[in-house]
Amino acid sequence: MRAARIWGALTAAAIATAGHGSEYPDVQRQSLYVPVRDGTKLAVNLYLPAVDGKRVESKMPVIFVFTPYRARFRDKDGAVQEVALNDRMALRSLIRAGYVVAVADIRGKGASFGSRRGFQDRTEAQDGHDLVEWLARQSFSSGKVGMIGCSYLGGTTFHTATTAPPSLKAVFVGASDLDKYAFVRRGGITAQFNTRPDEPLSDDLASIPVDEDRDGAQLGKAVAQHAGNTPMAALWYGMPYRDSVSRYTGNAFWEEVGVYRYLDAIRKAGIATYFWSNWQDEPTAQSILSAANLSGSKFLAGPGSHCLPPPGFDFTGEVVRYFDHYLKGADNGIEKAPRATYWVEGLDGKGGYARSARLPGEGATAQRWYFSDGRSGTARSVNDGTMSAAKGRTGQDRFTVRYDLPGADYFAFWAQPMDDKGLSYTSTPLGKPMKLIGYPVVHLRVRADKPDANIFVYLDQVGADGKAEVVAFGRLALSHRKAATAPYRTMGQPWHSGLKADVAPLPVGQAADLAIDLTPVSRIVPTGARLRVTIAGADPRQRNLKDIQQTPPPQISVERGGSSFVDLPVADGQ
Repeated sequence: MRAARIWGALTAAAIATAGHGSEYPDVQRQSLYVPVRDGTKLAVNLYLPAVDGKRVESKMPVIFVFTPYRARFRDKDGAVQEVALNDRMALRSLIRAGYVVAVADIRGKGASFGSRRGFQDRTEAQDGHDLVEWLARQSFSSGKVGMIGCSYLGGTTFHTATTAPPSLKAVFVGASDLDKYAFVRRGGITAQFNTRPDEPLSDDLASIPVDEDRDGAQLGKAVAQHAGNTPMAALWYGMPYRDSVSRYTGNAFWEEVGVYRYLDAIRKAGIATYFWSNWQDEPTAQSILSAANLSGSKFLAGPGSHCLPPPGFDFTGEVVRYFDHYLKGADNGIEKAPRATYWVEGLDGKGGYARSARLPGEGATAQRWYFSDGRSGTARSVNDGTMSAAKGRTGQDRFTVRYDLPGADYFAFWAQPMDDKGLSYTSTPLGKPMKLIGYPVVHLRVRADKPDANIFVYLDQVGADGKAEVVAFGRLALSHRKAATAPYRTMGQPWHSGLKADVAPLPVGQAADLAIDLTPVSRIVPTGARLRVTIAGADPRQRNLKDIQQTPPPQISVERGGSSFVDLPVADGQ
């Protein structure tokens, strides 16, 4: 299919709308405890549209948000913070547009009672189901409910949808995962996400008590129960295999929290799905796969980081239009719009949004570039290798894993260049622009002097001025190298089972072929820029790096001359 039939560049002016509905400028708030099926009382905050301070009595659809981060609380300065009155997820605009917004604390967090058994487990999903149906029965409700959230809140939205509440009609899921094992322990390696320490109970005590709890006594009792929460980092670190049985939950917990196992429930219920995640955010890889596995899903990606509203795009308008169609029956054409809207870095020389009937990566052609030493001899420094369409001389490059890494931000959602910490292979300057849309995959034939080691791979764009940025990255432990057939659509990417029976050490000195999928890219690499692949053995974003580093560090050899290469996802016939 020709590019003109797939692509359409959108300027900020073309994609944005002028303003949003402000029919209901005021808000009336109330909060209460709502018991779910096992009797646990969850704190629910309701925000009802109002005019001149008076609640509008007509029945309206409900937008539900389910959070572990406290629906309503006092910050360190004593100011009251409320999720529903922030427009980062368009919630304040949805109230103005005639929606009741409900924000509830999950069990074991905020002002809710109970303790959390596991991170986004089926108990939490069923809690979401019960609250959706409770909201649908209330006098203010039209009986139709939508959900929205990003990051953990995107996960509660996605998991609630898998329980198929009859009143849930549409979900807008941001930066969440389809396969939690493949995300949290990608390639068998637990890295940055989901491994931070749990918040202290004092954070939950800063929650605002529900209206009926005037003296905060119920809040105190609720938070006391939170001491029984399962520690999240320990839960993830304690399950090295996809089929590991957790000592905290007593089951193969990765399977319990794998959304892909419940997709048929969403399909049969006919729940509309919209997935959103930005390009400089690791969950984007999973968000695209989520859309790929639910036909009819829409997808949005901006240029920014974790859960930031895409700049230059009318995000609030898109959210309101989406729910207007599926919850109010508005004939606004959103269901007929192209399936995917996403930022392409370098489009028209600067960057812009494109709309396509295809998800990013669908229809891309793999262009193979081999790793070479780039010289007639075999000796080389760690960062002077080359890559090109030619296979080059057969040989091996060796590096020693370095643990003397620069410090990473506590929430380092994106990787930084690592070209001085391992082997690097760099192309010559491009003679013409190259459009990359989709998932790069790096193939390596490696040996190591230890039975297991971690491999991190980074794809960099190096400008004509020498400035480099990481545009994609991936990771794989040698012991997790066995490929398998995934139980869901992977859009052609390699998939590693992570099952205990499939995980095995690599005999010292024996060669193994690795296939490592990288995070997706969406950019036009300009003329004169170079592409670079770096291979390292550690990443500064590993929070447990000091605990897992080996002494002496592993030495890893990479075979070149046809056995190691990168497949680049070139779009539009490039």
